[in-house]
Amino acid sequence: MKLNRVPSRSPVRPLPWLLALCYPWVQPLHAEELEKVELQGRAVLGSAESASQGEVGAERLAYKPLLRPAELLEAMPGMIVTQHSGDGKANQYFLRGFNLDHGSDFATMLSGMPVNMASHAHGQGYMDLNFLMPELVDSLRYRKGAFAAEDGDFATTGASRIAYVRELAQPFAELGLGPHNFRRALLAGSRPLGGGQALAALEASRNDGPWDQPEGLQRRNAVLRWSTGDEREGLSVSLMGYTAHWKASEHVPLRAIESGEIGRYGTLSPDDGGITHRHSLSLDWATRWGSWQQQATAYLIDYGLQLYSAPSGFINGPDGDQHEQLDKRKVLGFAWQAQQPRLALWQDLAPAQFSWGLQWRQDRIATLGLYDTVDRVRQRTVREDRVRQDALGAFAELQQALTPDWRAVLGARWDRVQAKVQALGGEFNAGNGGTASDNRLSPRLGLVHRWNAETELYAHWGRGFRSNDARGATSRFNPQDGSAQDPLPLLAGTRSQELGLRHRFGPGWQASWSLWQADLDSELVFVGDEGVTEARGASRRMGLEWSNDIRLGRDWLIDADIAWSRARFVQAENGGRQVPNAIPLSTSVSASYDPGGAWSAGLRLRYIGRYALEESGTERSSGAFTVNAKLAWRPAPGWELGLDLLNALNTKAHDIEYWGNACTRREGAACGGGEGLAGRLVHPMEPRSLRFSVRVRL
Repeated sequence: MKLNRVPSRSPVRPLPWLLALCYPWVQPLHAEELEKVELQGRAVLGSAESASQGEVGAERLAYKPLLRPAELLEAMPGMIVTQHSGDGKANQYFLRGFNLDHGSDFATMLSGMPVNMASHAHGQGYMDLNFLMPELVDSLRYRKGAFAAEDGDFATTGASRIAYVRELAQPFAELGLGPHNFRRALLAGSRPLGGGQALAALEASRNDGPWDQPEGLQRRNAVLRWSTGDEREGLSVSLMGYTAHWKASEHVPLRAIESGEIGRYGTLSPDDGGITHRHSLSLDWATRWGSWQQQATAYLIDYGLQLYSAPSGFINGPDGDQHEQLDKRKVLGFAWQAQQPRLALWQDLAPAQFSWGLQWRQDRIATLGLYDTVDRVRQRTVREDRVRQDALGAFAELQQALTPDWRAVLGARWDRVQAKVQALGGEFNAGNGGTASDNRLSPRLGLVHRWNAETELYAHWGRGFRSNDARGATSRFNPQDGSAQDPLPLLAGTRSQELGLRHRFGPGWQASWSLWQADLDSELVFVGDEGVTEARGASRRMGLEWSNDIRLGRDWLIDADIAWSRARFVQAENGGRQVPNAIPLSTSVSASYDPGGAWSAGLRLRYIGRYALEESGTERSSGAFTVNAKLAWRPAPGWELGLDLLNALNTKAHDIEYWGNACTRREGAACGGGEGLAGRLVHPMEPRSLRFSVRVRL
């Protein structure tokens, strides 16, 4: 990302005095170091389109201690990543007052391929990032809000694009060890081949976790990539393969732990867990054609998941409420984009930047199944379907400098989604097949004002959409009992607005503020007694975010963020208007220290505020404060020893809390009159653990 330099420094207009008090402790850098610092940071003044977008490079990502691969997304201000089941399952994500479930309202791309799965067996937009190799990540680009024309489905709260490196400076082997039988081996390297660079990485890991029932998580992961040129003019072909299987300790009623029926890390259902795989082939191509910059991506993904869960315990009897969710699919797609950086449209105005593109994706889902099971053995087919879903999108965006201090961003995208559902099985599912289609036009508008050399103001407005499961758009009957139900719209509209400010207090400190609002035509809410999400009424969210990127001298990099939000239904739902599991306050501070010698370190502090568990807000979760740390020592050239201290304070909190109906094994099916008892469903945070690693350059 290139920095637009300003030759002279204008006087800084007054800004909040609280921040200004901190300025004496921020050591300025020389002018020639400025560009390097900002490229390592999360945003660049002068070229950003909003206050809530940014890019995090490998330099900062390398110092973040991670319990799970997907926690890399927490480098994005305000993002929270947790887990409510086994670690082979997609994580739980929270951003801007949204419980994103497993990814329903946040879009992620890895090397140009979508991670979110439409019409997924477990949850819409299922975003499993467990196949991510953090050591290969070159950059994380993110945008919040549905303001960029290239962002379509699942991007209600924003989107991220993760890029893998094309080559490594030196090949290496790494071995990681830790408690609870944690083992991880990684071998990665690159070398010239056929006029380009070939990169290969192999990963294998195992982890039992702290659970009374060992998780037995086993992951196998591989990346093979050949590339030539760079992102602006080059070609890369990537082959990736990932498999995992595990046993899960699901969330459980809190009363089961408090009564002593199970321990803090116990489970009620011994055979939950799953098997998953994701294999992919992709091609990225970029070139210049005259003054046009073009980029194209094509991909093929083979994906599968068998997930066994019993979120409601034993409502249905002593055999438990376990069900199997099965997803087998192929995903095909391509994306093409062209950009003209100097398009002359008006004689009296500077040349504009114009981009447009096409996106197509097809999900060929051979089996979407839901089955009642006992100890992973099928007892009844609730529903089994075959789905073919096509999504086509076209977008265009124009960035025009109106004056030396004003820029306008005008964009629009058009999307069409169509789906065909074939009912294959289930006693009450025969009438739930059919076709559905929908179109959506999404205009976006932004204004950027350069107040002075150190300050920019932003205003954005946009319409977007979120897709619903294709089965919900064609179903007329409840597959559990045959009762009538209304189909959901295939696409539901969203509207977003944002006001932003970005200010540089000096070469070593840049801060941004965002005031935002999002309106949804329908809301997805977790239903604890069924372990699924369902559509509810319209909702409105608003919030304020404050992010800081700070360099202290040459050795310290600090990210400090705070996010506040308010989420409400437009009309009362179940006796209240509060949206369950919408985190109202989160803060985080990350720091890295690297003086260029033998030692380096990273530290992350995170606080999650109390949130409503049900619509009245009477029942609320507990807040949680955690600390993770990372230490690296290079005793000799080519050797590095690492130590990760996770949950350093041994905080006894919960990764997630829900409110729902369930029965424990001891209570039996009679609890709550056969409908289960309402209460807290929790998944405990993992205790303090120490992981050791050794890396050797080959």
